[in-house]
Amino acid sequence: MMSGEMSMHMGSRTQTKAGPHPRAMSPRWVGWCVAAVVMAAPSLTRAQDSRAEAIAAEQAAKAARLAPRTPGGLERLVLWVERELVEAPNGFHPLFSSVYSGGGLTGGLGYRHYLGDRAHLDARGSYSIKSYRLVEVSATSRGVADGRVDVQGRAGWLEATEVPFHGLGLDSSRDASTFAMTHTYGGATLAVRPRPWAWLGGALNFEQYSIGAGRRTPSTRTVFTNQTAPGLDAEPAFVHATASAALDSRPARGYARRGGLYEARYHHYAGLDDASTFGRLDGEVVQHLPVLRESWVLSVHGLAQTTVDPDARVPFYLLPSLGSGDTLRGYSPWRFRDRHALLMSAEFRWTPNRNAVDMAVFYDAGTVAARRGDLSLNRLKRNIGVGIRFHGLGVTPLRAELARGSEGLRLVFAGNAAF
Repeated sequence: MMSGEMSMHMGSRTQTKAGPHPRAMSPRWVGWCVAAVVMAAPSLTRAQDSRAEAIAAEQAAKAARLAPRTPGGLERLVLWVERELVEAPNGFHPLFSSVYSGGGLTGGLGYRHYLGDRAHLDARGSYSIKSYRLVEVSATSRGVADGRVDVQGRAGWLEATEVPFHGLGLDSSRDASTFAMTHTYGGATLAVRPRPWAWLGGALNFEQYSIGAGRRTPSTRTVFTNQTAPGLDAEPAFVHATASAALDSRPARGYARRGGLYEARYHHYAGLDDASTFGRLDGEVVQHLPVLRESWVLSVHGLAQTTVDPDARVPFYLLPSLGSGDTLRGYSPWRFRDRHALLMSAEFRWTPNRNAVDMAVFYDAGTVAARRGDLSLNRLKRNIGVGIRFHGLGVTPLRAELARGSEGLRLVFAGNAAF
């Protein structure tokens, strides 16, 4: 049976090979297929053309609807302030920048005269609600030597009528005395940028100080002596030289949401007449860490200041200090002074409008000490706060913040970035 079935199967396969294939196409059938394709081709082409025309029409309609972004009213105001009052004022213009920390709201008038594309002359006078006064003239040339060098010469006179002094150290009295200070200065600064992200700077200035009785009582001279407030009875003059080096990847110094600053500065005060000679070294770090395409930004700041000469007699008003809208924002200006200071700050910023407004919550902590080795993270003054900043692309013309430290709430108004 098996042999017979195999024979029949083999025979069937042989017969299939020999006969015509049942699915083979005849020439007539191939011709009909070719004719159908030829007849359908124009319709397919017209459909493709119609689809392409529809896409082109849609793109043209979308392009017609596109228009340059129009800034809102607040954004236009901030950009105008940045352009006309901060970056490139021309002729007479108003001033709102502080005369001296703690002077309160300030107004003034400035005049700028351009000598060319890169150089200008400035004259300014400012007056604060606490009767702080400033008069200054300067000549500035920026971006010379293929944009790598900035040079400035300036001279001025400043009077602050009620500068607070609480004493030296972190445990100084909460109650403040006041003194008046006049500061006369003149000199030149030079900044060189060998790379877009690297700066080298130097300055040489003549500076003279005079101390008097403050407008508010008690006067510092009635509460402190020349031993507890060094330099209280002197009128010192110095040749003040500064050298600095920095790595700066921020897009602008006056406002940034990314990049960082790593800077070291050395100050050398060469005393004239009987004034002491001393030095101070500052180290500063700023880093902005953008989140979600810069809609949120985590920003950190660190500052260390140390008096280099342990035996030098440093006037109390030239000592490192903490307390103001730029350091410990929950404390009054010049609240803590001593020979060495350490500050740490962090901010979490939200940017509802990239070209006009930032909101922030922040935390500051700092300490001062008479000896460098006594700076300790276990002895810190702290504050927390919230703020709003009205800014342009590279400047912060107005910053308002509310901060709370161990001595209560403080409202801060400033015309610059916190850091």
